[in-house]
Amino acid sequence: MNEYELTVLIHPDLESNLDSALDKVRGLITDNGGEITKEDNWGKKKLAYTIKREDFAIYVCFEVKLPAPALLKISNTLNITDEVLRYLLVKTDEKTRQALSEQKARNEEADSSESNK
Repeated sequence: MNEYELTVLIHPDLESNLDSALDKVRGLITDNGGEITKEDNWGKKKLAYTIKREDFAIYVCFEVKLPAPALLKISNTLNITDEVLRYLLVKTDEKTRQALSEQKARNEEADSSESNK
């Protein structure tokens, strides 16, 4: 199974009942043989442009492990799900992830040395 990052934009009217929409996405992943390794709710944010007559969306990011046949099934289902305005499913690259974590460590080190001056 490969590692992927799934970012889902959920309809803003579901903010009070977000659990049912997220349960649907979680169920979709697990029913297709996937495993959720991390889930991060970024909250309600303004969109750069209007999508389906909405200016805001609730951003939720999942880090998942999926078998190859599940990608098409998940994509097709998310395309027709009313609660989801948009989604982005991308394969994560271990080299890029390592480089980003090293860069973040260097930035934090530089910030702490500047604050000590």
